[in-house]
Amino acid sequence: MQWLELTVQAHPEAVESVSELLNRYARGGVAIEEAIELIDDGQEYRVLTGQPVKVHAYLPIDGKAEEAMNFYVSIFKNSKVVSVSRYGDAGPGPKGSVMVAAFQLEGQDFFALNGGPQFTFTPAISFFVNCETQQEVDELWEKLSAGGKTNRCGWLNDKYGVSWQIVPTILPKLMQAKDPEKSKRVMNAMLQMDKLDIARLQQAYDQS
Repeated sequence: MQWLELTVQAHPEAVESVSELLNRYARGGVAIEEAIELIDDGQEYRVLTGQPVKVHAYLPIDGKAEEAMNFYVSIFKNSKVVSVSRYGDAGPGPKGSVMVAAFQLEGQDFFALNGGPQFTFTPAISFFVNCETQQEVDELWEKLSAGGKTNRCGWLNDKYGVSWQIVPTILPKLMQAKDPEKSKRVMNAMLQMDKLDIARLQQAYDQS
């Protein structure tokens, strides 16, 4: 599912009013009629709604699909295991072994297939993760790169060979400054980094 998230401050007894608000909410002129999930977080209610999407990430992992799924779900906060499909008598894998593991990371659907060693990954395709804070950058960088390798400019390969870009949300703003000298300084600073450092990027931008 592709999620739309609404955050509503409400009294614990006012859950019905939250649902009513959702029913009145319109996206692109089309009313969203049904709440897929309502999360009670004290006095704050997060209403998640969604519509099916056609494009999903499909990852062939050499014999470690279930392990990879559990690894990724343990790292991203808003994530969950969806299902695990196993081979039956028809094969081609051993009966009872995992065929496909389905999971969600931050609302994005992923499928991990127990493929063979002939299927490999390349940095030409990567997953781009927006991070609001340096703490989030640090945590994702450390966990995803464990057992893998790090590269320049916020890129890393995890232990399954999947490429990730761990990028602060402020970076595009700094890179697209009206002053070309500011953009150039930010670019030069980024090219010297593996893990991106928000403070250093901002310092390069502010330099006079």
